[in-house]
Amino acid sequence: MPELILPTIDLHAAFLRCRDDWGPGVHEDGFGLGADDDVDSPDGFADWVRQRTRLVHPAGTPCPDEEHGSPRWIVADGQVLGAIALRHTFDDALGQIGYGVRPSARGRGVASWALGEMLKEARAALGLDRVLVICLADNLASARTVERNGGVLDGIRDTGHGPVRRYWINLVG
Repeated sequence: MPELILPTIDLHAAFLRCRDDWGPGVHEDGFGLGADDDVDSPDGFADWVRQRTRLVHPAGTPCPDEEHGSPRWIVADGQVLGAIALRHTFDDALGQIGYGVRPSARGRGVASWALGEMLKEARAALGLDRVLVICLADNLASARTVERNGGVLDGIRDTGHGPVRRYWINLVG
């Protein structure tokens, strides 16, 4: 059974295997990994994890003034299967939850499970009544994941990354 955990330096090798599963130069949604981030060296990886987790705070405590979120890795049996993050500040362009599952772990319901767990956190930690989740318009697997979790299509919008589907998920009722 997978679990959602905070990013940790203890899983450096597992993280690298996950990243390598995507292949070179491919963007891995949910990790918050930038092109300039050094995750190969132990020191660079530790700095990156520290930056991703430095503003994490307990549910019910005030959010820091800086833009931040709740980053989680999807882990099972010591393997990083993917990542999911809840943005604590509304972002109309990116949505409030972003996620990605490594290619070798897809098709097993991992993304649907992780999104369901993060929706609970959005309600409990931030008191949200609904969240915006977007995915590339041609990513039908992600669209099905969002729809399985109650996503209602609000439309398709052109962005700098191409057309995206915009879904609203109600968290009450």
